[in-house]
Amino acid sequence: FFDLVFVFAVTQLSHTLLAELTFENLVRVTMLFMAVWWVWMYTAWTTNWLDPDQLPVRICLFALTIAGLFLSMSIPHSFAERGVVFAGAYASMQVGRTLFVIWAVRRTPGRLRNNFQRIGVWLAISGMCWIIGGLSEPGARLAWWTLALGIEMLGPWALYWVPGLGRSSVADWNVDGGHMAERCALFVIIALGESLLVTGATFTDLTWDTPTLIAFFSAVLGSMLMWWLYF
Repeated sequence: FFDLVFVFAVTQLSHTLLAELTFENLVRVTMLFMAVWWVWMYTAWTTNWLDPDQLPVRICLFALTIAGLFLSMSIPHSFAERGVVFAGAYASMQVGRTLFVIWAVRRTPGRLRNNFQRIGVWLAISGMCWIIGGLSEPGARLAWWTLALGIEMLGPWALYWVPGLGRSSVADWNVDGGHMAERCALFVIIALGESLLVTGATFTDLTWDTPTLIAFFSAVLGSMLMWWLYF
C-alpha cells in the first residue's frame, strides 16, 4: 500500500519530463527521481527491523504515506512555487522515519540503535540542505538539492561515520535479502502495471491510425521487455 504512493511519484516524474523535453529539465527530473527512489529504498530497508502488524509501525507508515503524497503532488512544481513543500516532505520522511526507528529499537542491542543514530545525523544534515534549497531561488535550488542527495549517498560509503559515535560496520546490518528483493519486485510490477494502464487509457482516446498503432505496440512491447529483464 505504501508503495502505491511512490508509483504515483514515478508517474509524476514522467509527466514532468514530458511537459518540457529539454536537457535542463532532464537533469532536474533525474535528480528528483534519485531522491524519490532513495527515500523509498530507505523505508523499505528499515522495515527489515519493524513489524508492520504492530500499531505504532502502521501509524508511522501511514504518516509516511501522507507525506509521500505531498512529495509526489509537489513534483511538477518542485522547481517553482512548491519547492519548499517537496523539500519539507522529503526531509520529514527521512528524518522522521529514522527517529521512529530509533524509538522502536530502543530495547534491542545497542549496535542497531547506534547505527540509526548515525544515520539520523547524516539525514538531518542533508535535510537542512533540502530545506535551504526549497527556500532558495530555482537557479540555486538544484545545487542545494544535489548537495543534499550527495550527502545521503555518501553516508553508506562512509559507513555513516559521526564524531563521537564512530562508524557502522557491514557486519552490524542483518538485512533480509529476500525481503528487499520482494519489495523491489512489488514496486516494479506495480509501476509496470501503471504503465500499461496509462498506455491503454491514452490509446483509447486517440485516432487508431498507423502512427498511433506503432506507438501503442512500442509502449506495450517496452513494458513486456522491462518485465522480462527484471523478473
